[in-house]
Amino acid sequence: MNPFKSTYSSDQTDQELIQQVLEGNKNALTQLVERHQPFLYNTAWKMTGSIADAEDLTQETWIKIISNLSRFKQESTFQTWAYRIAKNHFLNSKTKASSVFANNFEELGARLDAAPNTDLSESEQMEQRETIREVRLNCLSGMLLCLTKEQRLIYIIGEIFSADHTIGSEIMEISKANYRMKLSKARKDLYNFMQNKCGLVNKANPCRCHKKVTFATANGMVDAKNLLYNRKEYSTFKEQLGDDANFLVDDSELKYASLHHDHSFKTQFEKKNFLVQLLDDENWKSRLNLN
Repeated sequence: MNPFKSTYSSDQTDQELIQQVLEGNKNALTQLVERHQPFLYNTAWKMTGSIADAEDLTQETWIKIISNLSRFKQESTFQTWAYRIAKNHFLNSKTKASSVFANNFEELGARLDAAPNTDLSESEQMEQRETIREVRLNCLSGMLLCLTKEQRLIYIIGEIFSADHTIGSEIMEISKANYRMKLSKARKDLYNFMQNKCGLVNKANPCRCHKKVTFATANGMVDAKNLLYNRKEYSTFKEQLGDDANFLVDDSELKYASLHHDHSFKTQFEKKNFLVQLLDDENWKSRLNLN
């Protein structure tokens, strides 16, 4: 269930759950958060490139959403209202994006050029395929972090989550024409970089993930024993978004869109997390009148 789709179905609508929350139903609040947490968290993760920062941003955002839930007038959909709160918090947050690779495209390009290539045999590539994919996902994340905060968020919503321009512009609180222009600029910036540097997009480019894996592991950019992105319990954006993402990729001439849809998407969260702690807090139980 993708809240960025123009329509989506569920056993209970967000509005029904919100009404139950306002009546003191703790279970309804848990359902509401579990429904939207994967999308808020994965947006925060792609915005920051850091699991710890994504967890903090997600927690802070949920506190703001829950604190203002009684003020939701249902003049828009809940997902639009909630993601506006998330948008404002993400853009105004002082949290700096992870700079494992670089702070801008020029610096990233220079670092990739400076990293020596090490050829691997086919058997070595097979043996290190998980680490090679980690290098690719790490590099893609680094590229995304080279965009400005606003560009990054618009690209995540519009390209990776496949939101239509109406929903995207409503969340960003700008006109559809301005939203399309900003999304086009973010796409162009990423495409220009990848077209000139990435061997996955343009075979004429010398940069190949398997040729950089030796340097990346030797210099601590990737920990082969503790992968950040390429983990078995993670899904991908494409798998989570289903037909919408498939159509976007199939209809697109740009390889980079497919690469970003193949990025890691966390779907499962520990039950004993900030939400449980929050709901167990006597102050919040009193404020929300939770039963």
